[in-house]
Amino acid sequence: MPVSPLDYRYGRDPIKEIWSQNGRHSRQLEVERALIWAHNQLGRVSDEHYAKVASISNPEIVTAERVDEIEQETRHDIMALTKAMAEAAGDAGWCIHLGATSNDIVDTAVGLQIKDSLNIHREMLCILIGTLADLAERERDTVMLGRTHGQAAVPITFGLKIAVFLDEFRRHLVRLDEIRDRVCVGKFLGAVGTGAAQGSQARELQRLILTHLELSVPLVTTQVVGRDRYIEWMSWMANVSTSVEKMLQEVRNLQRSEIAEVGEWFDTEKQVGSSTMAHKRNPITAENACGLARIVRSFIIPSYENALLWHERDLANSSAERFTLSHAAILLDDVMAKSDRVMGKCVVDINNMRRNIESQNGLVMAEKVMIELVDGGIPRDEAHEILRSASMTCISEGKHLKEICEGIDDITNRFSAEQINDMFDPANHVGVSGELVDDAVELARKQIA
Repeated sequence: MPVSPLDYRYGRDPIKEIWSQNGRHSRQLEVERALIWAHNQLGRVSDEHYAKVASISNPEIVTAERVDEIEQETRHDIMALTKAMAEAAGDAGWCIHLGATSNDIVDTAVGLQIKDSLNIHREMLCILIGTLADLAERERDTVMLGRTHGQAAVPITFGLKIAVFLDEFRRHLVRLDEIRDRVCVGKFLGAVGTGAAQGSQARELQRLILTHLELSVPLVTTQVVGRDRYIEWMSWMANVSTSVEKMLQEVRNLQRSEIAEVGEWFDTEKQVGSSTMAHKRNPITAENACGLARIVRSFIIPSYENALLWHERDLANSSAERFTLSHAAILLDDVMAKSDRVMGKCVVDINNMRRNIESQNGLVMAEKVMIELVDGGIPRDEAHEILRSASMTCISEGKHLKEICEGIDDITNRFSAEQINDMFDPANHVGVSGELVDDAVELARKQIA
């Protein structure tokens, strides 16, 4: 009976397969095979016996079900695995698990799961970056109201707003590439990290195994891979999930009925927003992804605590990591995919953007007028006070700020009516937004290329 929502509601199949029971089992078989391959390279195992081990290192031959049966007796998962492999390998079974401890297999298999997850994360992140680059470019010069403290500020472009998120995700891509070698790691130096059971060629054995599996080789370990590596990966996932939620939260805010500038696409032919309020068009995908992003971040705390093992190791981390690593990886992929879906089809209402600017009665252009006064020879503090006072009058009397400014001698003595009109055109106060968008788009596309 499925209990976890990952089983029936959330997550994409490719990354769920990596962290499934079969995904874990098949990678542990691959690690056991790589161990015997390395022994073969060093002359300890014959070609014949390696070939036999390789032939049975297949989840269709050594099944997860058979391993589970044996584990019911051994109460030890890796011992059950090695017994199942040995019974399938016949005479070659003598070398199964030779010189290894359980966590050599477990942590190295997890290293493979992390490596495969990173590949999916990178692919999805590049897709999202491409989507945001297209959107930023498309909306490069779309003027809208900028907001600070939840209040109207000065004009911004929607393209610049998206470019900020675009560059943030580009930095996440840079971080991912930087951490790959530190987090895609295995280990094979035995029970306490001395390599004693592997013999005089222990370090070479470890190097052969891990490079064969395309994993990084650690300098020193205890019985386990250092959990600081898992913490770094988990922190990256939490960081990306935060950026996803931050961006989708902005979409949700801009979709508010009283703002209605940007919104999640809604299938008007079939989609239902509410079981009772037939008019509703809710940002459900964005809300869903924001909620799941919070779950990803929640795994930060147990990830740090999983590093606090006794001496060369204990087992307190094992059960927790079956949740933290798998669920965070699967859910991050899910929220990035949903984020891409929302941003790829987001609806931009330029008319409402303009209407919301106009509803501020020119107040959002106060900074523009102040700067023009300074350029016209009035000290900055005096210019600020002129516009502050004019703005308060505008608010209290319900008039347009331009109308108030047209009655101020310090302004009319310096500027013509046409110049004052230009000061109140929002498109004339977006600065170098276009250049910033262009640069962000160019850099992001280079990064994903």
